[in-house]
Amino acid sequence: MFDFLEGYDVLGAFWMTVKLTALSAVGSLIWGTLLAAMRVSPVPLMRGFGTAYVNIVRNIPLTVIILFCSLGLADVFGVTMGSEDFKIQGFRLAVLGLVAYTAAFVCEALRSGMNTVPLGQAEAARAIGLSFTQTLWLVVLPQAFRSVIGPLANVLIALTKNTTVAAAIGVAEAAYLMKTMIENEAQTLLIGAVFAFGFVVLTLPTGLLLGWLSKRLAVKR
Repeated sequence: MFDFLEGYDVLGAFWMTVKLTALSAVGSLIWGTLLAAMRVSPVPLMRGFGTAYVNIVRNIPLTVIILFCSLGLADVFGVTMGSEDFKIQGFRLAVLGLVAYTAAFVCEALRSGMNTVPLGQAEAARAIGLSFTQTLWLVVLPQAFRSVIGPLANVLIALTKNTTVAAAIGVAEAAYLMKTMIENEAQTLLIGAVFAFGFVVLTLPTGLLLGWLSKRLAVKR
């Protein structure tokens, strides 16, 4: 029944999806946290940049961002991402595009978490001599992260599914292999079912685990 899978590296394709997701998730968390800090910064220039970035990037389709990274950065500006190998370039450019896009949603999730921290705590921190940066990193962000584990889980699940867009620039992840198999085999429904099941296996445990963590680490008010 599943003879059509012979000759195709399905596990390798999903491993590429996992690598795209993991690297993009780490990059998005770092960049999204910095953007969130900018959005609440007392410096107007940083606050304006953070606001403009989030409002612009999250309203641009991910496909456009990924294609810009490939056609714009690589082809027009000659950005090689530290490698002359086309496959490695495509992978790194895909990660860059996913980070740039997903960070905007991480930022908004974190900013909503910051709004749940009582204002009195920040004022108390400033009263004992902590700077804005110290207050943010020592008092506000730890509580914000604990309150937005659920929303961040949704962002991570969406990121896992969004990795399929990397197929547009030739990254050999799951969606790219699925397209190739559909073109070569006469088992469209079974192929779709196999890859749909693969993504459920990737995303369902993540959602359950982070949902449990969200309840376990919830800030008691």
